[in-house]
Amino acid sequence: MTYCVGMRIDRGLIFMSDTRTNAGVDNISTFRKMTTFSEPGERFITLMTAGNLATTQAVISKLEERTKAPEDRAPSIMRAPTMFQVARLIGETLKETIAENALTGQRADTTFNANIIVGGQIKGSEPRLFMIYPEGNFIEAGDDTPYFQIGETKYGRPILVRAYEKSMSWEAAVKLLLVSFDSTIKANLSVGLPLDLQTYDSDSFEPGIRRRIVADDPYFQTISSGWGLALKSAFDSLPDINL
Repeated sequence: MTYCVGMRIDRGLIFMSDTRTNAGVDNISTFRKMTTFSEPGERFITLMTAGNLATTQAVISKLEERTKAPEDRAPSIMRAPTMFQVARLIGETLKETIAENALTGQRADTTFNANIIVGGQIKGSEPRLFMIYPEGNFIEAGDDTPYFQIGETKYGRPILVRAYEKSMSWEAAVKLLLVSFDSTIKANLSVGLPLDLQTYDSDSFEPGIRRRIVADDPYFQTISSGWGLALKSAFDSLPDINL
């Protein structure tokens, strides 16, 4: 399993993903689940994947292959005119890949399933963020749903719901995501460090902050221990029930 979050704020887009994959408690590996495509001054696209590792790697490999010689390997997400068309192409590639591997054809509950978050900006339009389902369809983030989660979503969701603000700074957004990931890591062994972080400033058309956060990262350790102490303090400050 995995945990990935893509979020919209006023400054742009922020992405975070873990790197753990496992097929049982004795078969745990680390794989990067975040992939970025960019053309300076023209477009910036980041994908995060969750689900069957063979499926997600096949999708990324197909997308990368189609960018190397667009005239021979169309359609390419590096030539799509809008982020909507980028999401559509990725959805079609995901559906196609699942259908190729599943004996009974493409099904949402097949062991070959996967979900993808894709966000970015193409010159002439605003930054956009989408979540793509195994069936190939997708939804777009908006004011009512400014972030998407895939993978082990339930443990990290409460902090996002309570603390997200559209106007927050990069620093606050990173802190929010780290708390969300720390809560998930504490509750589920299928999610683990290192974490990959990527920010994108609107209209920059190039990567912003790029960082891999490892287990002994001093800031992550501060956030993890500080959040635990803050929760304990908040709990202790609540009034007791009258019995």
